[in-house]
Amino acid sequence: MKKGILLALLFTLSCILAGPASAHFGMLIPSDSMVMQEDNKTVAVTLSFSHPFEGEGMELVKPEAFVVIANGKKNNLLGNLTKVQIMGHAAWKADYRIKRPGIYMFYMEPKPYWEPAEDCFIVHYTKTVVTAFGDDEGWDGEIGLKTEIVPLSKPFGLYAGNVFQGIVKLDGKAVPYAEVEVEYYNKDGKLKAPTDYMVTQTIKADQNGVFTYAAPKAGWWGFAALNTSDKKIKHNGEDKDIEIGAVIWVEFHDMK
Repeated sequence: MKKGILLALLFTLSCILAGPASAHFGMLIPSDSMVMQEDNKTVAVTLSFSHPFEGEGMELVKPEAFVVIANGKKNNLLGNLTKVQIMGHAAWKADYRIKRPGIYMFYMEPKPYWEPAEDCFIVHYTKTVVTAFGDDEGWDGEIGLKTEIVPLSKPFGLYAGNVFQGIVKLDGKAVPYAEVEVEYYNKDGKLKAPTDYMVTQTIKADQNGVFTYAAPKAGWWGFAALNTSDKKIKHNGEDKDIEIGAVIWVEFHDMK
């Protein structure tokens, strides 16, 4: 009896010390989300995999796909990638020259990442949107990824405090009551969350797969809707689940 009580206490203590689990995010961050005539026309896009608020990086091997869609055309950018270090781990960077007005949708599909702590593989289909030279037609376009967040609010030109809305989709269909994790890219590491519960915030979509979030601070915010794939990958001879994430990165600005 005493042994059972002791084990229960130890288990409870370990849960308390562990706290909420940190969220993984595929990251796709351009140097500019709104390119104007007077701006540098070359956008530097960094690709990484991390815990963005806590500044804890993970290894990102060269992605399966890295593409930009502009003016209805797909351009494969895998050959443009150069290896860099972000948060102390392998990441990637590409420079892309903006030549025409339009909406530029960048997305990456990473190779599956094995996460021992969750006993599964992780694949985050990650995208971001850049607008150029005053053209903002087509920002709500759907790329057609396995899972995707389709914006209902412009994913650029937002002030801190504005609402961002999106539809979570899986295989082209809305996901009712999908859970969406939200995290701030704490790039310089200066911000501290009051508690671990506020590192990653979680919201739920409605019955139509639509979620809403008002960003309290300027900067880059990531939105990740997670589901389990209908496929498996073998690891050490065993079939393992694949966590697939629909991720979009959106920049908010201060009103000056």
